[in-house]
Amino acid sequence: MAGFLNHLPILHILLVFSLFSTDIGGVSSLGINYGQVANNLPTPDRVIALLASLKITKTRIYDTNPQVLTAFANSSIEIIVTVPNDMVSQLKDPQQALQWVLTNIKPYYPSTKITGIAVGNEVYTGDDTTLMSDLVPALTSIYNALVRVGLAAYIHVSTANSLAVLATSYPPSSAYFSSSLTGLIVPFLRFLSATNSPFWINAYPYFAYKGDPASVPLDYVLFNPNSGMVDPNTRLRYDNMLYAQVDAVIFSIAKMGFGNIEVRVSETGWPSKGDPDEVGATVENAEAYNRNLLVRQVSNEGTPLRPNQRLEVYLFALFNENMKPGPTSERNYGLYQPDETMAYNVGLATLTSSATSVSLTSSAKRVTNKETGSLWYWIFVYLLILQGFMGKAI
Repeated sequence: MAGFLNHLPILHILLVFSLFSTDIGGVSSLGINYGQVANNLPTPDRVIALLASLKITKTRIYDTNPQVLTAFANSSIEIIVTVPNDMVSQLKDPQQALQWVLTNIKPYYPSTKITGIAVGNEVYTGDDTTLMSDLVPALTSIYNALVRVGLAAYIHVSTANSLAVLATSYPPSSAYFSSSLTGLIVPFLRFLSATNSPFWINAYPYFAYKGDPASVPLDYVLFNPNSGMVDPNTRLRYDNMLYAQVDAVIFSIAKMGFGNIEVRVSETGWPSKGDPDEVGATVENAEAYNRNLLVRQVSNEGTPLRPNQRLEVYLFALFNENMKPGPTSERNYGLYQPDETMAYNVGLATLTSSATSVSLTSSAKRVTNKETGSLWYWIFVYLLILQGFMGKAI
């Protein structure tokens, strides 16, 4: 593995072509986070029935709960599991990582469709520098353990990052990683590129609106009709903040010399209730954000920069979780109450049922219109790299 990771990265010219990967069909780009920080949630078998009724086939949990993994066996639901932050440093040891895989992954696979392992959550934006340094060694050890048991080809290994890994995200083409993280991010990106794993980002336009409601247009963050914004460097138009945030990450990764890494949204959502100072945390806004996003997912949309690579998104979250610490909003991100009644109706069952009838003709037109601008941008990026203006090649 070490020799593999030390190979030269993909030729920079692939930056021009990396956005044209296509994956058409269904709503397989939509998942939902199944958090369990609560004492009143339905049993895992009830959760499976709920997901099935919604035609959701992807979920993510924040541990390797054996009850959940056992219950999900022989279902059609793909699942991403998580290594908690407090275990990451332990699993940098190859033997410990192998034992973890033998205990938490191998007994359940393939009956339970484990498709990803998230090693830690938002590690690079925490305050534990040891944990940050241990993350890539842990990723590598877990990947190598999967290789040993013959599962590396089926299960991605990555980590979910906060958008705060970026020093700036606006406009998207000007985004770049925080300079204090460069020494950590480069080995991480090298690992993702070498193992063909995705960069997972937790992206919440809600926080941008809450932080500056006077300057951030509500319709722009809610996917409602609006005039949007145009990136002055690429002339790409954005009609919502989430896509702009994702493209900011893609640009930042490319500037580090890696144009082949797929960016996926591991968490996004909107709270339906908050404290008096949590501006925008209302049922109406939560319903609008999630409903509008779901419509985009049903249409298999990509971002303006990668228009025909549909964006994989995991909504946060399935349930309101009554034991989560922090402000009121933290306990009110769920689409459902623990008794399985809707917190609000985003029409999920109707939308997913109609997914196969979505017009592909209009979608193809949208892709064609966006494609030209993004192709010229990537040619521009490539030329800049050749001139040495966008950071060193790894």
